[in-house]
Amino acid sequence: MILRQPPDPVKHFLDRLTCLFDQRHAELVEPLFLGQLLAHGRRTATTWFRAADIAEQFRRAYTLLGTLGRGKCTTAAALLFADLRRRIDPGPRWLLALDDSPSKRYGPQVEGAGIHHNPTPGPTQQKFLYGHIWVTSAWVVRHPHWHTLALPLLADLYIREKDLLKIDADRRPDFVTKLQLAAGQIRWAAEQLRGTDKPIWAVVDGFYAKRPVLSEAQAQGVTVVGRLRSDAALHDLPPPMPPQRRGPGRPPKYGKQRLSLAKRAGHAHGWQQVSCWQYQKEVTKMVKTFLATWKPAGGVIRVVLVREEHTWLAYFCTDPAASVQDILEAAAGRTAIEDTFKDVKEVEGAGQQQLRYWRANVGAWHWCLWGYTAVEWWAWDKPFEQLCDRSDSPWDEAERRPSHANRRKALQRELLGGEFWRRWGEGPCPAEIQEVVEVLLDMVA
Repeated sequence: MILRQPPDPVKHFLDRLTCLFDQRHAELVEPLFLGQLLAHGRRTATTWFRAADIAEQFRRAYTLLGTLGRGKCTTAAALLFADLRRRIDPGPRWLLALDDSPSKRYGPQVEGAGIHHNPTPGPTQQKFLYGHIWVTSAWVVRHPHWHTLALPLLADLYIREKDLLKIDADRRPDFVTKLQLAAGQIRWAAEQLRGTDKPIWAVVDGFYAKRPVLSEAQAQGVTVVGRLRSDAALHDLPPPMPPQRRGPGRPPKYGKQRLSLAKRAGHAHGWQQVSCWQYQKEVTKMVKTFLATWKPAGGVIRVVLVREEHTWLAYFCTDPAASVQDILEAAAGRTAIEDTFKDVKEVEGAGQQQLRYWRANVGAWHWCLWGYTAVEWWAWDKPFEQLCDRSDSPWDEAERRPSHANRRKALQRELLGGEFWRRWGEGPCPAEIQEVVEVLLDMVA
């Protein structure tokens, strides 16, 4: 590998990640990860190998990705999460976002691939796509200067039951639903944060607002925030039961009167203004809030109706004492994971690795997720001038926040430029060579 000393915190994470592998694969961990960070063009696995200068050891590199996907992802994600928690302030609570995202694949021999709903049909209105579905959890944090980020940590490959039969029996995984995968990731996050003095919140979209996820979150002491269907089966609170009048059996948990969200939203009274931080700015929302009982949540929830320009939206929180401001900010923070999916695919190249075996695909997907997180972690406290220079783009907004692509290119410049100056030594460098080096770095990064 051409690079000898990557900067912290990338170096620290790679040292801990290397310890998870035996001697046969440990020496390839650092060059392969740096090759993923330096790769350009279409990010196939072989592009990583070339950028890492380990093309002659491609069989061992393929095995490394498969070994990672065999069961080391959970441990590696725990190490990464522990390092992030020591360096980044979570704010008043731990906020985790869970969502699923597809990655398009081609060919019938790709294990685990199938036909799935396409969340971004585009102008061609393609309702379905062929590929993999990844249930992913990310830590949502607010950068002190720029915007809210979702740092991906852990993912699971969802394979439809009918597609499992296409995988050889000796490496065929058990069938697990997306709800069960999400519940397992909530349990994993709660285990990592056990003993913390801050509340743990998880924000989900409407699909994951179902009993398997909510019951596991309740068992782990995790508060869930999510979208409510407009026809959700809500009921009022049960009447209080005086202790001296209790009969046999437990007291009721749910009320008997059905509540209509549409009627509540259509009523002119009860709306109030609430200020909150959403989508990188302070906004004022018209909201209406009340308590209700909901069977999937197992009891009382807080419902928040938000009046938009042409419609209304409904959110819920499993903590009845939560404030409306916190609920709205958590719901808005979930959109950060959608931006992360976009950057992971378009900038990091996730889903382009052209791997056949499902375990290797799991390893490659995590490699891209951790590459995204490592870039954002490295750039967290870097000044704007080091991350972004738009002097050669007068048509662009000079003060616009650095994108993930800007941060990745800045890290590439530090990796390559730092290696050049380490090899040059202490002697003076002619101005002509410095100029050529800067031009080459601009072309490469």
